[in-house]
Amino acid sequence: MKYTKSIISALMAVSIIAGTLSGCSSKDESASGGGNAGGYNGGAAYDGGGDHAPAADNGGYYETTAATVAVNTERPGDALLQHADSASPSGGVTVDGGAVKHHGIGVDDDGIYDEDYTYPNSNSMMFTYDEYFNTEEYNTITEGGFKSAVSDPLSTFSIDVDTASYANTRRMIEYGQDVNPNAVRIEEFINYFSYDYPEPRTDDPFSVTTELSDCPWNDEAKLLLVGLKAEDIELSERPPLNLVFLIDVSGSMFSDDKLPLVQKSFSMLTENLTEDDRISIVTYAGEDKVVLKGTSGQDKDRILEAINSLEAGGSTYGEAGINRAYELAEKYFIKNGNNRVILATDGDLNVGLSSEAELTELIEEKRESGVFLSVLGFGMGNIKDNRMEALADHGNGNYSYIDSELEAKKVLVEEMAGTLYTVAKDVKIQVEFNPQNVSGYRLIGYENRALANEDFADDTKDAGEIGAGHTVTALYELIMNDGTWAVPEANLKYQQSTPTGNADELLTVSLRYKQPDGNTSKLLAVPVTYDVYTAKMPANMTFAAAAAEFGMVLRGSEYRGSASCQQILDLLEGYNYSGDEYKTEFMYLVRTMLKRGY
Repeated sequence: MKYTKSIISALMAVSIIAGTLSGCSSKDESASGGGNAGGYNGGAAYDGGGDHAPAADNGGYYETTAATVAVNTERPGDALLQHADSASPSGGVTVDGGAVKHHGIGVDDDGIYDEDYTYPNSNSMMFTYDEYFNTEEYNTITEGGFKSAVSDPLSTFSIDVDTASYANTRRMIEYGQDVNPNAVRIEEFINYFSYDYPEPRTDDPFSVTTELSDCPWNDEAKLLLVGLKAEDIELSERPPLNLVFLIDVSGSMFSDDKLPLVQKSFSMLTENLTEDDRISIVTYAGEDKVVLKGTSGQDKDRILEAINSLEAGGSTYGEAGINRAYELAEKYFIKNGNNRVILATDGDLNVGLSSEAELTELIEEKRESGVFLSVLGFGMGNIKDNRMEALADHGNGNYSYIDSELEAKKVLVEEMAGTLYTVAKDVKIQVEFNPQNVSGYRLIGYENRALANEDFADDTKDAGEIGAGHTVTALYELIMNDGTWAVPEANLKYQQSTPTGNADELLTVSLRYKQPDGNTSKLLAVPVTYDVYTAKMPANMTFAAAAAEFGMVLRGSEYRGSASCQQILDLLEGYNYSGDEYKTEFMYLVRTMLKRGY
């Protein structure tokens, strides 16, 4: 599969550092890193432990304890401390004949991945790298463990169709970085890919599929798949769009993987607009600015001109931009249309409301207008993943990370309907386990989507949305009952002296959802018996299990059991994914990490 990048890794790293130092923060202020780097002050670099490294001279020379960095750029004095697997060139960047060679990453002219691909037309640079200035922010993930089907028979969570974690982690792998465990949300690894579930056959907007087989990494467990497939729509018959492009143009957005990629991304979307669509553009830096108001989608030249005229600079007053964007979305609101703000940012807000809690409260207030929010994350080195995820989750939208034009095409063109058209909102899943047949279970991922059991029937509690044509997948590890069963005092289907459910049932999957413009949920219930078990793992479950296993390997999960990159490749052996460039790329990433010892 041909997977090209618009800029070379080394130049990207330099521009990001320059943007970080010149954009959102004051230079006489220290800045804490996201785990690898500690900060900067007057051009000096610090390692994660706070030790001072020599300041850069006018030639841009830096020395760290693990690697030497020599940079010849137009911005001398800016630190470049790029993290790799080690201080050796393997997994890093070196110079060969004046061109940057990025080991382990890249494609040749035939679109074949080459471990020693040399990027042409680069500036003169040479370095092996160990760490780079990093202020990325991620919420801590505490993995869910096994629970008893007797004492804790209900598992309740909100669905999630975000895909940002997988794309962001892919970027870390491709640029030779260690993967931040808190950047790995396993449900987003699973749901990055499409699965072949049946189309809905009832009035409900999605179908429900369940599969059961043996767990590849845990010999003592079975693996349960719960899959949803949303109804699709014909784009030629889609409702009109009322979109507000809310674009961060602060100083931190100037590098090529940020604002220029934002412009290319929105330009792709613009090409698919019609005369019935309405487009507005709001930018924010030190202040908000309305660039375009309610323009017909037919006037593509005007929209593209407005997009391509944007320049980055200044601080990041995101609160003002959000308020103005919603104001325009409400002004041009289309009844029975798709009214949505699409925020493009690195998440680095530093003026006005900026904390995760403050932003969440603001967006919860705004969503009452009936306007949905999608978030597109860009860049590396200072992305605020925690803030962007919170904005999307509480804005009735989705969160994607855009690291390339290919990813922009996937999110905004190929999956346009799923990204922009919600078919069901506040979708919740509650699984009740039958302790006669299941003694324990573990939900894989969805840690930050967990709900209290009583929230399932509470229509005031927010949950996730599913877009047209999207698939949603959840996996459980099940420990089957060995024949012992204690009857607790509980008024549940299986938790009575005389259970009301079929004795052969393992569990019941219950779902609640609302129509996109509704306030009252509808309930679905799907009992699951052992009859769904197959010794040969079905194709959908096989790939979902591989994606989950890769996430556990990268996280260093305590529940990974025998999981390894080699086991993932063995699991997928015999399947031909040549027609799916994203699954083909997944195989490449697994092979890359296998070579690094995972």
